[in-house]
Amino acid sequence: MPEITANGITIHYDEHGPADGEPLLLIMGFGAQMTLWPQDLVDALAGHGFRVIRHDNRDIGLSHKFHGVKAPGMVRHTIFRKLGLKPKVPYTLGDMADDSAGLLDALGIDRAHIVGGSMGGMIAQHVAARHPHKTRSLTSVFSTTGNPKLPKAKKEAMEVLVKRPESLDEEVLVAHGMKVARTIGSPAYQSSDEKLEERTRNAVRRSVYPEGPLRQMAAIIADGERTNMLKDLSVPTLVLHGEDDPLIPVEHGHATAAAIPGAKIKTIPGWGHDLPVELASEIADAIAAHARASA
Repeated sequence: MPEITANGITIHYDEHGPADGEPLLLIMGFGAQMTLWPQDLVDALAGHGFRVIRHDNRDIGLSHKFHGVKAPGMVRHTIFRKLGLKPKVPYTLGDMADDSAGLLDALGIDRAHIVGGSMGGMIAQHVAARHPHKTRSLTSVFSTTGNPKLPKAKKEAMEVLVKRPESLDEEVLVAHGMKVARTIGSPAYQSSDEKLEERTRNAVRRSVYPEGPLRQMAAIIADGERTNMLKDLSVPTLVLHGEDDPLIPVEHGHATAAAIPGAKIKTIPGWGHDLPVELASEIADAIAAHARASA
């Protein structure tokens, strides 16, 4: 897999589709490797003629790790929030957005369609705000404005997401990953146990790094609400969201679309907080149509 230096760190990435196609950058979410973008979805986007680029965010997968850098815990964040202060964090979502923009620069790409899922959607929002000249279009997938007044995640979804596995034994990690996927996934599009185990085991064997999500979560919490930032965006925007998302309820998608001038939204019944292969064509078609209209 190729790697490149961008924004002062090493980033692992891959590319699919025609080399002369319009660049489309996929930014993955919290604690997730770039391979969580299903190959079916990547191939569908490439089939639309896009040069599709995926990358591991910092502190996950095969990209740069900030070994030993401590992040403030939830208790400290809570205390600081009550005092109207923000604790110092190892890095911000803005830094992660600069990683994505830096990757495009390193690849010699002036502008790209930016697509982000969950935390990756938050990062994509920052790319559009910090690097509008590099953003041909924005697609925010099951993400949020960060408004604390919006509906909360279901208790079981948040608990399974932040719970650390009991050990780093492969079987424990696979069982934990499968439980996370089942809990936050799409009720209408459930993978078989065999396929889910295969995907999860492949991810575990590719990389395991429990420290990274702690720092990524600190960056999410410290970022706070982005509504005012989103109101200033001037890039064509599409919001995609599942109507049955237990982690980031669909109201967050509507709030995101309402905050960004001219944004459009598409919601899908039965879709949760994952990227089921059954929806790959529909999601790819929506992203492609939006990107073409934004060219």
